[in-house]
Amino acid sequence: MSLLFSSLAFLLLITTTPSSPATATPLRHGYYSATCPPAEFIVREAMRKSLLSDPRSAASVMRFQFHDCFVNGCDGSMLLDDTDTMLGEKLSLSNIDSLRSYDVVDDIKAELEEACPGVVSCADIIVMASRDAVSLTGGPNWEVKLGRLDSLTASQADADAIMPSPRANATMLIDLFAGYNLSVKDLVALSGSHSIGKGRCFSIQFRLYNQSGPGRPDPAIEPRFREKLMELCPMGGDESATVGLDSTPAVFDNAYFKELVGGRGFLNSDQTLFTYPLTRKYVEVFGRDEEEFFGAFVEGMVKMGDLQSGRPGEVRRNCRVANGGRRPAEEEHLPPAFGLARWI
Repeated sequence: MSLLFSSLAFLLLITTTPSSPATATPLRHGYYSATCPPAEFIVREAMRKSLLSDPRSAASVMRFQFHDCFVNGCDGSMLLDDTDTMLGEKLSLSNIDSLRSYDVVDDIKAELEEACPGVVSCADIIVMASRDAVSLTGGPNWEVKLGRLDSLTASQADADAIMPSPRANATMLIDLFAGYNLSVKDLVALSGSHSIGKGRCFSIQFRLYNQSGPGRPDPAIEPRFREKLMELCPMGGDESATVGLDSTPAVFDNAYFKELVGGRGFLNSDQTLFTYPLTRKYVEVFGRDEEEFFGAFVEGMVKMGDLQSGRPGEVRRNCRVANGGRRPAEEEHLPPAFGLARWI
């Protein structure tokens, strides 16, 4: 879930129907086997190099799939830069000062364009690179379905309306995921993406100092862990300082779930998965059995990767800019393809 969406209240839930398979782009394994055989190798090697030069890039890129697919489907819209006529998703509340490593996708795209010009979409790069970020840090590997098209536009308003807050509770998250036909098990497994990476102190200021009243922390935080967090993230301190999301932030494993059982979840949206009965059972299972977690995580990533809006698309030459260079007029007032939870 987003680390930096500073929200205050749950406002509304709108449910719409995702596009039918008839209007979505058919996805399949081995999609580029004839048109760009080295595509997956190029992506994996680029991710390997990125991880060596910047270990944090794995967690950053891995989260791209969630941030992309939940906002109008897996279409690379989150990669588009703002234009004079379009406010994209990069400055949305869930992404600004949170998502990073866009340059990794730029580098991968440049290599693919050199090898196979105009063939591999930016949306597919996100899905391949997310998979590789997991497997290269010790997590599972899996075969991904490919063949997505890139969106012609992006919407900051849609991202703000959809992406969840770090303060979200389990009920809100269950409702959010259900809007995409993702189960409670999927929710808990995909939350395990916080097995790698770090979170900003900004994201837990309220939880540490105001959640149960002025100056009072979330009582669900284990006392010694709370003291540690208060040392690392003091009131009035540097809110951009970062803390590991679990005890092994560079390794994709099941330590995240063990931390939740011990009351050491970093975000409220993490710890709530253990305090809420419907999600607690999966936290306990995944904390005991890493292979069970890995299998459920792969299943959730595959299901999330199938989300599509059915809108017109293209294969961008540059992931930051639509090929036409401007937002098409017919796209300007389209409603969100998926109406989900909105927090302010």
